[in-house]
Amino acid sequence: MHLEKIRLNGFKSFAQSVAIDFVGNMTGIVGPNGCGKSNVVDAMRWVMGETSRHIRATTLEDVIFSGTRTRKPMGQASVELIFDNSDGRASGNLAPYSELSLKRIVARDRESRYYINGTRCRRRDIADIFFGTGLGSNSYAVIEQGMITRIVESKPEEMRAYVEEAAGVSQYKERRRDTENRIRRTRENLERVMDIRDEVGKQLGRLRRQVKSAERFKRLRKDKERLEAELLLLRHRRLEEERIAVDRKADELRLDLEKIQAALREAEADAEQKRVAAQEANDALNRMKEEHYRLAARISGE
Repeated sequence: MHLEKIRLNGFKSFAQSVAIDFVGNMTGIVGPNGCGKSNVVDAMRWVMGETSRHIRATTLEDVIFSGTRTRKPMGQASVELIFDNSDGRASGNLAPYSELSLKRIVARDRESRYYINGTRCRRRDIADIFFGTGLGSNSYAVIEQGMITRIVESKPEEMRAYVEEAAGVSQYKERRRDTENRIRRTRENLERVMDIRDEVGKQLGRLRRQVKSAERFKRLRKDKERLEAELLLLRHRRLEEERIAVDRKADELRLDLEKIQAALREAEADAEQKRVAAQEANDALNRMKEEHYRLAARISGE
């Protein structure tokens, strides 16, 4: 697997789309200072996941063409590396592809996206392709300005990283580090799960007590409703008995009233008869008085 072509668009000094072909085993890029030779190396490192620290940029926006007096700034930058994989040396499910395309795009909103053969992927997916090959974002195979001096002056620990990369050990160390990280995260997750389980256990205990309280409340409420219904029934029966007694008493009083009314009517009839008799007696008395006055007057006249 070897690099065939690199396409740059909006990356640093490459304001327009540029394609650089690597047709042989050795390709040289020459030009005056400031023409962008180092930017090609930076682009290769950048598309393989290098951060801004090693590509002479402060932020991600710094890799986007910022414009000149005669050209407007670009909205995004993209770099694509095309590899010949006819020998099938690419790892994993990329081995069947005869051509391998790696691409990175960044916009001014700082959204950085990676693609493998046009399919969006993670930065880690691209880094995994180059583990143990000597090629990568921070490998010895891509030499930048000042890197030789850093290698010569590097400490044993730093030199060890280059040796391990050249020997193909770095991929195993990376896998080991990933495995240890996953184990650590798994342990942390287990501890978190234990904490959650304990918390859930406490919540379950509270919920069980609440359930028991709710069941007891429902049972007491049913007893209360039953007792209230029985009390209302007893009150209804007592009121019904009182109503019957009142009705019986009312019937007795009604009979007494009828008897009194009958007696009253008899008394009124008797009184009427006596009044008539008294009137007749009074009329007879008046007649007798008139007769008396008439006879007395007659006697006086004789």
